[in-house]
Amino acid sequence: MGKLRKGRNRNTFDYNQNKKKLKKRFKRKEKPQIECPQIRKAWDDHKTVKQNLLDMGLAPGTKGMLPIKSNNGPRSEPMEINAIKAYVVEEMEAEASVPREDKTTCSTDLIEYVHHMVKEHKDNYKAMARDEKNFYQDTPKQIKKKVEFYKRCHPEEYDAFIASLQSPKSS
Repeated sequence: MGKLRKGRNRNTFDYNQNKKKLKKRFKRKEKPQIECPQIRKAWDDHKTVKQNLLDMGLAPGTKGMLPIKSNNGPRSEPMEINAIKAYVVEEMEAEASVPREDKTTCSTDLIEYVHHMVKEHKDNYKAMARDEKNFYQDTPKQIKKKVEFYKRCHPEEYDAFIASLQSPKSS
């Protein structure tokens, strides 16, 4: 009788191969994952990295890019870049010049903390530091930074809050 097929073709571990080296070798051969869409679009797989970057007008490294002052020898001049694909740099500059919306926000605990401190002590940060609600024992400078952070994150809310504090006093 013949043997079962499962028993004959069992996978065996190869002790003569280093799995870490194999994994590194496969990773090295993979193409680079380019995040920037402008560079990805202009990339030529048949050229080296240095050739691709020089064609786009980008620096392949920092060596020789900036002039270095030295007392001993002559100054090195910045490298001249002849860009074949100059549109890449222009698109990247246009994308970088678009102002980004600030998405930083404050936690509700910080908002309540700042509201309490400003309501009780106005701009007196030393008194805020001695307040019983100052659980974390913040110094006056730390409290001032928190208030300024709240002002920067939520300017409309802060203005409305200050206006609501001043309105009951005038009536």
